[in-house]
Amino acid sequence: MQTSSNNRDSPTMPRPVPHPHRLSRGRQVPDGIVGHAASFAETLERIDRVSATDATVLITGETGTGKELVARAIHRRSRRSSHAMVCANLAALPKELVATELFGHEAGAFTGAVHKRIGRFEAANASTLFLDEVGEVTPCVQVTLLRALQEGEFERIGSNRTTITDVRVIAATNRNLEEAIEDGFFRQDLFYRLAVFPIHLPPLRERREDIPGLADHFLAKVADRLGRELSGIDAESMDRLIEYPWPGNIRELQNVIEHSAILADGDLLMVPPVLLATRVSAGPTTAASLTHAVESGERRLIEQALEESNGRVFGPTGAATRLGIPSSTLESKIKRLRINKLQFRLSPA
Repeated sequence: MQTSSNNRDSPTMPRPVPHPHRLSRGRQVPDGIVGHAASFAETLERIDRVSATDATVLITGETGTGKELVARAIHRRSRRSSHAMVCANLAALPKELVATELFGHEAGAFTGAVHKRIGRFEAANASTLFLDEVGEVTPCVQVTLLRALQEGEFERIGSNRTTITDVRVIAATNRNLEEAIEDGFFRQDLFYRLAVFPIHLPPLRERREDIPGLADHFLAKVADRLGRELSGIDAESMDRLIEYPWPGNIRELQNVIEHSAILADGDLLMVPPVLLATRVSAGPTTAASLTHAVESGERRLIEQALEESNGRVFGPTGAATRLGIPSSTLESKIKRLRINKLQFRLSPA
């Protein structure tokens, strides 16, 4: 039996149906960078200014904010764009192999070095070298990296012959390198060589007005890849996307859109609430309260670990080890929550 709210003869005015967010077909997205938020405007301007130069760039920001995308955009707009950009994810490499990956080695330089290997610096000659997670480099490699940046020369491991190379370096990190310098884990002179022109990428939660455009962009890409006709995003789903705090930033948003597109039955994308760790469908007040509660609990755990480790993040007795998370992740959380590590160094052990 139909209720009166569904009866056409009912005198009750029907509730307005929210309009879905329709996909903007044919819109060009230069370099894949989408953003019009005020907090992102300075970032876009700095990308434009530095691209035509050969200046070394340091891109900072939380995991998933699009640091490699920005690096590729700078390279494509530079005079070196006719050569492919060379990438090295320094966090993904075993620490003992970073030097040989960057600078190469001669045959017989060490056990297992059967053939000569060309390093990334040499491979990137006349092009751009993107050093992702540069904050993870060991102090020993930092010395060689500093020389390569400063003098444009290095020696392959096992060689006494100097190799000269013309490389433009773009580095990225989610760590707070100034605090790593203070803790004695990163060289100050290397930091200044890397941060000739710093670019900071704000987290997605600080540029919520860009979420519809980003979701639109990712939906168009996944629709083409899946061969699907997806016309837009359900209005309630878009509200949830805008209100969600996005701890994984843009990468998490892309994942959610792709997951939802695979599940979509019709031409309108609906985002299942279960995909979002924080339930925001109850409204912005509830979402804000829940986010605050999560951050408060996180702050208490981090502060307790810092107190127990006497303010140290790194090392076997540092706060990161106590919490069981990577030091770079803890550094990002400390910066986001604006926790002052120094106050714990003054606390009794």
